[in-house]
Amino acid sequence: QVQLVESGGGLVQAGGSLRLSCAASKLTFSSYAMGWFRQAPGKEREFVAAVTRSGGNPDYADSVKGRFTISRDDAKNTVYLQMNSLKPEDTGVYTCAARFRTLVEYHYWGQGTQVTVSS
Repeated sequence: QVQLVESGGGLVQAGGSLRLSCAASKLTFSSYAMGWFRQAPGKEREFVAAVTRSGGNPDYADSVKGRFTISRDDAKNTVYLQMNSLKPEDTGVYTCAARFRTLVEYHYWGQGTQVTVSS
């Protein structure tokens, strides 16, 4: 069965950086657009970033533009989220998701990794 496994979360001070990884298995990775979402305590899950199947035209939430970079390595079936200049409001559980070709909905989701940014 398809698995998405996130790693790289942790505790970091404001202004610091983290790099999240999401390794996919048992799916044809190149057929899926990939996205990152996050959920802060007491809040709804929100979109963070997405990358197309080709790796071009990344999309970002306004709150992370210029600070976060999404990328993918199809040879490793992995999508990354480089997070720089982290702020306390970036704290949350970060989850990756896979969307098949041109479908609108994300079909597969990981379990998430905790990111905590201290002030």
